[in-house]
Amino acid sequence: MLISVLKSKINMATISDIQPYYEGSIGIDKKLMQAAGLMQGEKVHVLNFNNSHRFITYVIEGKEGEISLKGPASKLGKKGDNVIILAYGLVEQEKAGEAKAKIVHVNERNQIK
Repeated sequence: MLISVLKSKINMATISDIQPYYEGSIGIDKKLMQAAGLMQGEKVHVLNFNNSHRFITYVIEGKEGEISLKGPASKLGKKGDNVIILAYGLVEQEKAGEAKAKIVHVNERNQIK
């Protein structure tokens, strides 16, 4: 049996931009995507630390320092809010204990600590 386990986490990133008239997604700095093992188009869960909103969207590559909410997701946060970005992977239940998530901690400018 396959189970879903944490694969990637960007912890306490700061929303740098809101783009309401976009098709929808979250823009993430390419360096952060690479460090967390995230792929363009990958499904992520976004948890807004400031207002408790939780939502699912997909990743698009952003510019340096960018964590931007786009389209409908832009209504679930504001510039300056802190978010946690999570992605999950499927593993055989017997190997779940061996799975190691990539956790990336960032500062207020979304630079890796």
